[in-house]
Amino acid sequence: MRFLHTADWQLGMTRHFLNGEAQPRYSAARRDAVAGLGAVAEETGAEFVVVAGDVFESNQLAPREVSQSLEAMRAIGVPVYLLPGNHDPLDAASVYTSALFLAEKPANVTVLDRAGVHRVHEGLEIVAAPWRSKKPTTDLLGEVLDGLAADDVTRIVVAHGGMDLFEPDRDKPALIRLAGVEAALARGAVHYVALGDKHSRTRVGATGRIWYSGAPEVTNYDHVEPDPGHVLVVEVDERDPARAVHVDARRVGRWRFVTLRRTVDDARDVVDLDINLDQLPDKNRTVVQIALTGTLTVTDKAALDACLDKYVRLFAALGTWDRETDVAVMPADGEFDDLGVGGFAAAAVDELVATARADGGQADEARAALALLLRLTERGNAA
Repeated sequence: MRFLHTADWQLGMTRHFLNGEAQPRYSAARRDAVAGLGAVAEETGAEFVVVAGDVFESNQLAPREVSQSLEAMRAIGVPVYLLPGNHDPLDAASVYTSALFLAEKPANVTVLDRAGVHRVHEGLEIVAAPWRSKKPTTDLLGEVLDGLAADDVTRIVVAHGGMDLFEPDRDKPALIRLAGVEAALARGAVHYVALGDKHSRTRVGATGRIWYSGAPEVTNYDHVEPDPGHVLVVEVDERDPARAVHVDARRVGRWRFVTLRRTVDDARDVVDLDINLDQLPDKNRTVVQIALTGTLTVTDKAALDACLDKYVRLFAALGTWDRETDVAVMPADGEFDDLGVGGFAAAAVDELVATARADGGQADEARAALALLLRLTERGNAA
């Protein structure tokens, strides 16, 4: 028996740093990744799909977003089981109980809206732990697994939330306790645990039966989210009394959020950065965050600004990581000797250079003025 494990679709997600027309394309890509699960299911022979929480970005979505999301689920073709998570809990404002959702929900979609066992067909059950608020006060999965006995039924767990294994504060009441999950697996009460919440594909423990699938489309930079963009194909051997499990990852995401760290101390470093950015593929589906450190002359800083300005227009988004960026600008000796000005203008340039080299509060303004002067001079020479 095969099925697909996915999670954290967060349909309706927006990213403030995306360029204006990139946001609609990113939203469409997230829905396309969902609809594309149908092709994966057909290729692998998967019988159904489980979504381990956070199907929607929130319970407050525009009607158009809900309708388009449901249409993407319809396109999957096989049964789809949705688990409410912390972004879309089954609270009083739940999207899952809205009139629009109930009216347009495709026949292949089932909401796992109660804790406990859900029958898929004879011999196969889903054990669900849905969220009913954004801040549960207990281990929701532990409550469901407690006392669940082993028998001849194959059981797939679908749950959402952080695992105590990964948290520095392991006393948080809502954390999933790994010991309890592994105990249920060991006694044969359940056979695979499909988790959501971590947006990067993650194997948990040593059993090979506990996984976070990660989000099918990237949601954060690669230094935070190193392995997104997958769906897991899970095979359970029902002929084996131990229900042997095999997990294979299929890449379905198409976007990338990349963090680049570079030192820029001279013109060569700026050229190297230009080459690195130029070689990144699929720029219209790539978001770049750059952390820069170093010391540049005013001329080289102007070249850096021109480089970044060019790629801002090419990538879905490009910006500097302010917290990790520290580029000092210092006028070089003789850098402004060839401007072709004299008299009062030359004295003003000398004063700006002296101010830019100082540590006072006007140094940044002086450096900006010198950079502007260089750009204007270059334009004049070009003309």
